[in-house]
Amino acid sequence: MKIKFVGVQNFRKLKQCRIPFGDKETLFVGANNSGKTSAIDALINFLDTEKQKRFSVTDFTLSNWSNLNEYAETWGNNTPEDVKGTELHEWQRLCPSIDVWLDAGVSEVQKVAHLIPTLKWNGEPLGVRLSYQPKDIDKLRESYLQEHEAAKLLTAQDEKLSLWPRDLKDYLDKELKTHFEIRAFLLDPSQINYFQVLDDKSLPLEAYPFNGIFNVDTIEAQRGFTDPNGENGKAGGSLSTQLSEYYARHLNPTDLPDEDDIKALSAIHEAQSLFDDRLESSFKSALGEIKTLGYPGFSDPDIKLSSKVNPIESLNHDAAVIFDVQKQSFGNSVFSLPEKYNGLGYKNLIHIVFKLITYRDKWQRIGKAQRRRTEADIAIEPIHLVLIEEPEAHLHAQVQQVFIRKAYDVLRKGVGDNFTTQMIVSSHSSYIAHEAGFDKLCYFKRKPATNTAEVSCAEVVDLSMVFGVSTKKSPVDKVENTKKFVSRYLKTTHCDLFFANGIILVEGAAERMLIPHFISNKYSESLNQSYISILEVGGAHAQRLKPLIMALGLPTLVVTDTDATFNENKIRPQRGKGYSFGSDTLKDWFDLKGKKLDDVLDLSEDKKIIGNVRAAYQCGIEVDYNNDGKTKEAIPYTFEDAIALTNLDVFKKLTSSTGMVKKMYKATLEDDLDKCSEKLYEALDGTKAKMALDLLYDVDPENLKIPEYVKQGLDWLNNELELSNLDILALPKEKEEGNE
Repeated sequence: MKIKFVGVQNFRKLKQCRIPFGDKETLFVGANNSGKTSAIDALINFLDTEKQKRFSVTDFTLSNWSNLNEYAETWGNNTPEDVKGTELHEWQRLCPSIDVWLDAGVSEVQKVAHLIPTLKWNGEPLGVRLSYQPKDIDKLRESYLQEHEAAKLLTAQDEKLSLWPRDLKDYLDKELKTHFEIRAFLLDPSQINYFQVLDDKSLPLEAYPFNGIFNVDTIEAQRGFTDPNGENGKAGGSLSTQLSEYYARHLNPTDLPDEDDIKALSAIHEAQSLFDDRLESSFKSALGEIKTLGYPGFSDPDIKLSSKVNPIESLNHDAAVIFDVQKQSFGNSVFSLPEKYNGLGYKNLIHIVFKLITYRDKWQRIGKAQRRRTEADIAIEPIHLVLIEEPEAHLHAQVQQVFIRKAYDVLRKGVGDNFTTQMIVSSHSSYIAHEAGFDKLCYFKRKPATNTAEVSCAEVVDLSMVFGVSTKKSPVDKVENTKKFVSRYLKTTHCDLFFANGIILVEGAAERMLIPHFISNKYSESLNQSYISILEVGGAHAQRLKPLIMALGLPTLVVTDTDATFNENKIRPQRGKGYSFGSDTLKDWFDLKGKKLDDVLDLSEDKKIIGNVRAAYQCGIEVDYNNDGKTKEAIPYTFEDAIALTNLDVFKKLTSSTGMVKKMYKATLEDDLDKCSEKLYEALDGTKAKMALDLLYDVDPENLKIPEYVKQGLDWLNNELELSNLDILALPKEKEEGNE
């Protein structure tokens, strides 16, 4: 049994979105304010039964309050037909809800019998909606009107007063928990592809539907570790406290003691050292699992438990966890330090992993928990759902990767195949995304509101499905090969594009090195303040990223070369020669197959844009070569000679340069522009990455002009980012003026 997916409605930015769950791990990625945290909080609020009272008015999608407040405005009307919001289904379409769809086999019918909507069930996915809705609309209406009318009487005496409640939202800000509750409804499996609408005939289930089906545990972003010497330092988040709680639940010798426990208790009175041995033995397996994550390493201090006399309180003190600084097997206490003196990053890693061990053992009723089980607790839930928010906090890059690589294995150690563990992680870390793998990523992207009555919301993209399925036009081998390339490519680079606001794809190292300087020097007040991911792909492969880039929906600039050819041989680009071009990116991504070089050079600006993507490639540069006021067009072949043709005055001064830059310097000494262009073209056989490094060494980037085609592309990207940063899209001009 497993959770197939959930559908979230009306919860903060998640107006209506479907979130797929992987069989094992699912990683939520996306830029800041894209909805990842909202998704985790929705899962916690609805599914973690210990935290279901955390709802507040801010959990409702903000734009829904205009409708809900409108309901309350009609409640004082004397004409019944004018009163709105008196039926539950009116509220359900605006209140937070989550649809949970389970995959369960017929053999598991005893677990899900209460969720089966029809006697004809043959193992189809089972859906349940949890809706956060009014308990009793009549009582809510009566209570609100009473408070609202009282406030109106007082404000009538002084119009400057603004008393609670100003509207329904203001009222529920205080009274939400009094009037709202979570109710569950069965969904129709035949309508699994849609967000179903509940009507007055939909009856709620009598009890919470997932008791005995899944166990939910959460690790939220704020983990309680603080500077122990700071004014906010607390012991409540220490490893000592955590280990003490684990011991009390699973290993406490005074709770149903066995023979080994009795020996340990007797040893307390004889010698404290024997009890320390018992502690070390008890934690050997659990702490051994932490060592599989690479800690402690060669230079890291070992961990040891040191007790006081009371077997429970012995672990809940400052020096319960000590670190052996010189790795001498604790033979010399001079070099042993309490846990608060070890690095915060290591404590955070150990804390999270030990939480996972604790959750796993609690779910499986390991140790003394097994012997404490009651009849109501007799069956272990078939699904363990673990929610982890931003595990990267205080972990350096390598530890982040080790954690995400090992965390699921920790949760599964010793768990039988008849049980399912699903781990959901939200993260801002490109290192974690890189290590998790492409198929495990669930991308949250921002969608601007389309009118002034709405707010921006989130859309969820299952990246494992980005490349779709094969068709006659796209055979299976092409789809799979493209998917394979993108997966491998993302494994060789940082996955920061999943957290970016905009993307720039470049062909070579020179562009990757110099474009960031152009942005920081020429766009310091705009692009430089945005999160831009610059990826070096290469002209032959950039188009393979097209399905992914289009799915992400981020403004993307593709900086490519035309690669002029004649009879399939590379040649310096010139107009009117009948030359072709070799850029696979332009041919396949921008539909320019069959076009000639002249067609590409004269392509209108709108034809360079497809959806959220714009191409930037070499165009004619007007050059005043002799500084006599007369200009002539020169067409560069690549980014490198475009830099030189745009900055001839700079290159003419590079007398002490080397390599490709030196060749370009000599080219600028030619008598005319045509000869210079030819020599620049011939110089391109050098190492382009070295050329960029040499140029950065010889020239202050502030003094370099941006090649025109790159500048046009950056201007477009800058404008697109400014638009995408708006929560509400600009209305058409005629609507703004009221001329609808």
